Amino acid sequence: MDAVNPVNPVTPVSEEWKPPRLDTTVAVVTGASRGVGRGIALALGSAGATVYVTGRSTRTEGRTEGLPGTVDDTADEVTARGGTGIAVRCDHRSTEDNQALTDRVRGDYGKLDLLVNNAWAGYERSSDVRFDAPYWDQPMWRYELCEGSLRAQYDITRLLTPLMFGKDDGKTGLIVGIGFTDGDTYLGQAAYDVFKSANDRLSKAFAADLRKKKIAALSLHPGFVRTERVEAAWEALGDGPAAVVHSPEYVGRAINALAADPDVLSRSGQVLSTGDLADEYGFSDVDGRRLPAFRLEGRMSLATRMDRLNRVVAQAAAS
Repeated sequence: MDAVNPVNPVTPVSEEWKPPRLDTTVAVVTGASRGVGRGIALALGSAGATVYVTGRSTRTEGRTEGLPGTVDDTADEVTARGGTGIAVRCDHRSTEDNQALTDRVRGDYGKLDLLVNNAWAGYERSSDVRFDAPYWDQPMWRYELCEGSLRAQYDITRLLTPLMFGKDDGKTGLIVGIGFTDGDTYLGQAAYDVFKSANDRLSKAFAADLRKKKIAALSLHPGFVRTERVEAAWEALGDGPAAVVHSPEYVGRAINALAADPDVLSRSGQVLSTGDLADEYGFSDVDGRRLPAFRLEGRMSLATRMDRLNRVVAQAAAS
């Protein structure tokens, strides 16, 4: 992806990653059937955490858009890595589903230490209408997919936050919103741009309301991630991976570092990047590289690129 800043090169790192121990941590990672959410859940599993893996894709009820990965698969691998994975089928746009998840966590553990808001439906149905079409050519369902994703984050967070109150272990609770934007740079599609910006603003609002509680809320931006959707497009296009691509677990390692940081409360309300945290905390990606923070230059062509990727994935699935 040519939007990355070429003056900030990849740093080779040879040290094996030693995850901070999070054995008593109870976490919820939303949208963890695949992609970034799956990478986060697996990294937490490697640290010994208990992870509620949520999403709409299950072995018995089908997978969204036919993409690989289910909550069951992710939860099993979390457990295989030394954590405790708990698969929960949950559509976070449904308050009933969110309440059921909250009741289950309360009944099982009576507390929550970490919530990662990763679920995002804004890329769905991307082959139906060009993802980067101007707003006057966009159907309302595209706006509603983005709007529903933000509503889902708000709803599950308002329900789960009280489980972080009054914990007797003295640890700081942590709420992380997975976002993507770059200040004033337009992301190439109106609804996408608005709701990705709103994602960061929501984390800032959570932090303000939590200022008298021992709970941090912040926003974390990945770089260019090698997700299942991206891999499917590369396979169909015959392209190879971009030099700046990183694994979903790179994001998970950033969250591990934040969750283990006793001073994480000082970061509440901030917007952080995975690459910057890698430099600060000293972790690398699964291939040993340390990739820099992802920066945009000028008007972002991400929407055009996503349109191409999604169309190729849809065509490949239909063939």
